[in-house]
Amino acid sequence: MERNHRIANLLLDQRTADGHWEGQLSASALSTATAISTLSFYACHFPSEDVCRLIDGGLRWLVQEQNADGGWGDTDKNYSNISTTMLVVAAMTAAEKVPSGLTAVGVKGGSDIGRADGDSRPATPRWEAVKTQAWGYIDTCGGVDAVRRRYGKDKTFAVPILANCAMAGIVPWSEVSALPFEAACVPQRFYRLLQLPVVSYAIPALVAIGQCKFLNDPPWNPVRRTIGRLAIGHSLMVLQRMQPQSGGYLEAIPLTSFVCMALIESGRGDHEVVKNGIRFLLDSVRVIEGGDCCWPIDTNLATWTTSLAINAFANDPRDFADRVQAQPQLWRGCFDWLMDCQNQAVHPFTGSPPGGWGWTDLTGSVPDADDTPGALIALRHAIKLVPANPPKQDLCSSANFGAGNRGGVGQIFDDDFRLRIFAAADAGIDWLLKLQNRDHGWPTFCRGWSNLPFDRSGADLTAHVLRALAVWRGVEGLSVDRGRIDRGIDTGLGYLRKTQRPDGSWLPLWFGNQDQKDDLNPFYGTAKVIQAFADLDLIDTNAAQIGLDWLVQHQNVDGGFGGGVSVKYADRSLGHSSVEETALCTDALLNSNQPRHRDAAVAGVTWIKRATDLDVIDHCHPIGFYFAKLWYHEKLYPLVFAMSAMAKFNRDQPKA
Repeated sequence: MERNHRIANLLLDQRTADGHWEGQLSASALSTATAISTLSFYACHFPSEDVCRLIDGGLRWLVQEQNADGGWGDTDKNYSNISTTMLVVAAMTAAEKVPSGLTAVGVKGGSDIGRADGDSRPATPRWEAVKTQAWGYIDTCGGVDAVRRRYGKDKTFAVPILANCAMAGIVPWSEVSALPFEAACVPQRFYRLLQLPVVSYAIPALVAIGQCKFLNDPPWNPVRRTIGRLAIGHSLMVLQRMQPQSGGYLEAIPLTSFVCMALIESGRGDHEVVKNGIRFLLDSVRVIEGGDCCWPIDTNLATWTTSLAINAFANDPRDFADRVQAQPQLWRGCFDWLMDCQNQAVHPFTGSPPGGWGWTDLTGSVPDADDTPGALIALRHAIKLVPANPPKQDLCSSANFGAGNRGGVGQIFDDDFRLRIFAAADAGIDWLLKLQNRDHGWPTFCRGWSNLPFDRSGADLTAHVLRALAVWRGVEGLSVDRGRIDRGIDTGLGYLRKTQRPDGSWLPLWFGNQDQKDDLNPFYGTAKVIQAFADLDLIDTNAAQIGLDWLVQHQNVDGGFGGGVSVKYADRSLGHSSVEETALCTDALLNSNQPRHRDAAVAGVTWIKRATDLDVIDHCHPIGFYFAKLWYHEKLYPLVFAMSAMAKFNRDQPKA
């Protein structure tokens, strides 16, 4: 119990003043490289001392992040990869093009990389030595061909990487595939029928990179050239219409950078899209001590981390009620904030109807099938705090929430609050049911886009949707037809059974493990699907039992789960398990009453307790994927996942 309080306090310490959780995404060498390239191209046309200081600071940070093999990983905890390394070399080369005297980086003569004025730290290694080591890594991997192999037929990221390199002059334009930017002129609702070579959320890159390739390396076919010239103006308007108020497409630094650099290098550096995008890059930079700077992969995942935190605390209903009772106004503000994040209009980026939630409250967020069920589950916990029907015994019974209804809670969680939650839930559930694919699974953003991996249905997404439908099914006051919900659940379960692997595990879409073959993460996927079976009272079914058995069979000897040789702790008793995967798998196993599953769960709880005692419970591991397999780690993941598992364990213990 004491350790529960320690984890809870660590998580609560990360709360913002208005009650929600913003979290913090890891700094990204890949994002930093793309931002530096963009700012360097921009500074060549529009010189700025402020911009050049960021170029210098970013380069200094990148040089210090170089791995021993000469390459760079996406984060400080990732192995080197060909994509990030080529982008870093492109950024260094682009910086060399900035007019002499504007930057402090001694790039021309191969000197040490200079420090910001007044910084007494030693200079970083010689510029040419860093580049030589990087080129050695690139050559070992196979260069351009290695980039293409990494992404296969998916051109979402391969083409922008090579285009960035072509703009910097380290790869010929002939190595860059053409992208059909003209397709953006077709009405948005038809995009999914075109079998585009990029995923649904990469249309801005399709337009900007496609145009840059077209203008810098025109096609030989005169008909193709004519169509392309005619499509430039209209597709640019689509690009501008899709840009959010923040200036950042998807709030993502790489995507925004690719768009801006492509427009700059095709002669439109003064375009409004570029101006807004540069503003976004300047707003999202992280300046570190000494003037070094870096960029994360995205601004934040505030909606996602907030719903995860709420649902983690609510795993122990009595403890959750006591917390709400102690600070009802703060929790009410948190739930109001969450409802304010719900999309209220047709979204310009994907054409998505109202009702869904994205990953953040910022304007670049796009509604998706992971954040929407997370928010809906959190609101289901919120509705139980309202001291009114329906149904009375569910909303405020002592069996569910102990003393959570005393004092001022009834005045703060009032009937107006209840009505607002039901309106949000109706819209969110309707949105999810309309998103279901023909294969009966759920995709991330858009129905019917199944041409490329990150647009297909996912087991983790489908499981999360089923959990949201399960907790709201049968709640009195909900307007969505019960039959629609039942059909969605039944068909979604069919998808999960169909996608279970022969060994009993499931694979997620948006999470990986760099120490597993092909970067797959069956720990995350299996744990998430098991939670859905549990919420649907199907934990004793064959599919769920086989999945639970897979978790038991793959538990590490230290009692934890997942991880690998890239996970290191000073205390060897923790082995190579990750906090995130251990907590997720333990949480899933706690749903079962079978002795073999409970024993494994207790071993997982023991590991979490040991990690808490050793003050490493907040140690992050890169398990998250951003679009096109870009790694990240999130500061709150270990805490929210550990809180969820320990709250569930505590809920099941006898109370004094």
